[in-house]
Amino acid sequence: MIETARLVMRSWRDEDIAPFQQICSDPDVMATLGPPLDMDETAALIGRVRAIEAEHGHTFWALERKEDARLIGWCGVIRGSAGPVAGKAELGWRLARDAWGAGYASEAARGAADWALAHLPDDDDLWAITWEGNGRSRAVMERLGMAYRAGLDFDHPKLAEGDPLRRHVTYSIARTKAAA
Repeated sequence: MIETARLVMRSWRDEDIAPFQQICSDPDVMATLGPPLDMDETAALIGRVRAIEAEHGHTFWALERKEDARLIGWCGVIRGSAGPVAGKAELGWRLARDAWGAGYASEAARGAADWALAHLPDDDDLWAITWEGNGRSRAVMERLGMAYRAGLDFDHPKLAEGDPLRRHVTYSIARTKAAA
């Protein structure tokens, strides 16, 4: 479990599926991520991130707000699976629409980055990717001190040719800068 001033990142529970599905079925949330997910798709997604945690000891954890114990999304670090971040420590987050604009994404991402620095000593850099038009996530990356790596833009291989979300950008921060 990772705690920040206002948030907790923890392992997933079965009772998280329904509230996370509400987040993943919101067209505003999914506008930069892909089509909204139904309950079965959300359950399968949580199954995949649970398996990642079981294998690697880290994942995109359930993100809970301390003040009311409400699940507001996910945040954490995985081993990237696509493009220039494949196999590298990749930070990621997804928040409920009504949790946007309160600084939760930056706070959680900083907590996940700090965890990665303390627990993944073999990684020289921390990485993040997003659809090129996702200004909100790009702003979080920049608040973390991550730098845009223009030469590493790529078409996400899990998205079909012609998908408007296919073009992704890459950000990274060196361990020495992230720890500063």
